[in-house]
Amino acid sequence: MSQPSLVHPKAIVETTEIGPDSRVWAFAHILPGARIGAEANICDHVFVENDVVVGDRVTVKSGVQLWDGLRIGDGVFIGPNAAFANDAFPRSKQRPDEFLRTTLCDGCSIGAGATVLGGLTIGTEAMVGAGAVVTRDVPPFAVVAGNPARIRGYVGAAPVALDDASREPDTPLTENVHGARLIDLHSVEDLRGRLAAGEVGAELPFVPQRVFFVYDVPTAEVRGEHAHRALEQLLVCAHGTLSVVVDDGRGRAEFRLDNPSRGLYIPPRVWAIQYAYSRDAVLMVLASEPYDSNEYIRDYAEFQEIVAGGA
Repeated sequence: MSQPSLVHPKAIVETTEIGPDSRVWAFAHILPGARIGAEANICDHVFVENDVVVGDRVTVKSGVQLWDGLRIGDGVFIGPNAAFANDAFPRSKQRPDEFLRTTLCDGCSIGAGATVLGGLTIGTEAMVGAGAVVTRDVPPFAVVAGNPARIRGYVGAAPVALDDASREPDTPLTENVHGARLIDLHSVEDLRGRLAAGEVGAELPFVPQRVFFVYDVPTAEVRGEHAHRALEQLLVCAHGTLSVVVDDGRGRAEFRLDNPSRGLYIPPRVWAIQYAYSRDAVLMVLASEPYDSNEYIRDYAEFQEIVAGGA
């Protein structure tokens, strides 16, 4: 049975919208328009402005100010002294007609002393490192750090060991993601150099209908971030290096592509992200169908619904 919220006698709580089992500690101040969910933990010296929505099971550590426009999902952690902006061009005594909307999606974490600019979205279960300055949206599950914040990895996507000598060719290297696997192309080497080739029915698991190349990608950029409904793909890094995260809605894994004689097969309904391109990287993508914009699933929440429903 839920219990009434605990409010320290030295806290100022002007809102009436605070969920059961929440705790508000000393010297916190919550204005009347704010909404606080259930089982929240609002620590000492936290200020919450009016147009703020805080979900269930949220922890806000000491020294944090939550300004108008913040929308905080369930299970979010906000570390001590994290800062949130809500005005792109602030001036004293000049209030904008509307403050920027910043969204912290379910399960994400904001590290101690991090700064998040206004109008951004921090994706589901993303991790913002301590002291990071976030100037762009953070994708779901991404781990970002630095100033400006850059993607350093993905939650739950441990790099897969590619050089396991006991592995049979063309078999999955991970059980985390259904169907995604590395494929070794036929490789020949002599004094004249090296050649890698793939044939339909042998190395290639489908008949390619389209090929495209991705190159000159700045190191900071992230590409992909989508799934396909029925399309199959084979990704081959023809030059340089890059990392690919694959996610089937239940688990995820990360592959480092650095060899043109090896491709990563991505089946339908697997979310894929490419990042950490080297400056000289050239990615070749073979696709099983011609381009069709309706084939793309670009919203991760929609992708999760499709996978869960088996549609």
